[in-house]
Amino acid sequence: MENKKDLLDMTFEELKEAFTTLGYPAYRAKQVHQWLYSGQLDINNMSNLPKEMRERIAGKFIAGGVKIAEKLISKIDGTRKYLFELKDGNIIESVLMKYHYGYSVCLSTQVGCRMGCAFCASASLGMIRNLTVSELLAQVLTIGHDIGERISHVVLMGIGEPFDNYNTVMEFMRRINREDTLNISFRKMTVSTCGIVPRILEFAREGIPVNLSVSLHAPNDEIRQRTMPVAKRWSFDELLSACKEYTRITSRRITYEYSMIENENDSVEFAEILGKKLKGTLCHVNLIPVNTIEGIGFSKSSRARIEDFKRTLEGYGIAVTVRRELGSDIMAACGQLRRNKIT
Repeated sequence: MENKKDLLDMTFEELKEAFTTLGYPAYRAKQVHQWLYSGQLDINNMSNLPKEMRERIAGKFIAGGVKIAEKLISKIDGTRKYLFELKDGNIIESVLMKYHYGYSVCLSTQVGCRMGCAFCASASLGMIRNLTVSELLAQVLTIGHDIGERISHVVLMGIGEPFDNYNTVMEFMRRINREDTLNISFRKMTVSTCGIVPRILEFAREGIPVNLSVSLHAPNDEIRQRTMPVAKRWSFDELLSACKEYTRITSRRITYEYSMIENENDSVEFAEILGKKLKGTLCHVNLIPVNTIEGIGFSKSSRARIEDFKRTLEGYGIAVTVRRELGSDIMAACGQLRRNKIT
């Protein structure tokens, strides 16, 4: 299997070339392409291809190389959490959420993560490898096929740091935006980073209106460096400077993610510090009650402290929301399902 090329790693043009080389007419490549982006990743089930052709293609190619190893469905709101096994035996996870505007998927971009954020369930497992374009696509396609519904929004905020797998992530987003694939608007995609400054500046010049989310989780260097190793490489001021440059170039608002950790970063004093730094910038702050993770020791802030923090930021003219907690009966933390599976 390792020697087989993945059909999802190919553009339509590359697919046509591969099929022509095998002696098949171009319309066969189009049929396979249509099957793939309808979510049918089992070559043997592509029923409008001759059986002999299916067998030959399956002998030379794979499609996506992921399979559902486990699926949890919330009894509260229908949120689904998927554990995917990759062709090399590694595992990742993705989440499907239903909103009034449609279905949104939160995808992993790496097997593990090298960023080491103290409050993340994936951090202790370390970095194994980047995902490929096909593995990113397969998460969306498999989930859409599983529920029999169109996925309208994509969020790159699962396991891994998307900007640490930058070129693959850019190719993936451009691929799903194409009319002949999933036709998902760039404006319905969100990419999240813990603050890799050079990539934020590079992303600003990509010319695609994808939403940018930046993980702050602290109002200053002292706290940020305690919980996020990336902050030792780029200071808080360097990060904010890059974000301001991003908004200058793109005229797009940034969402700052801020995990609310009890007695760590959730005081009104810290909200004042953050408010002064963000005042007048084009931004939105998303307060996230942190997930309690066994063995890590952080607890979520009380509702009262979250509301005080929110009101303080709003006093500086900053738009603030508190993230809705979906699938609370199955979710735990991002990375938790994978962590439980392999430890």
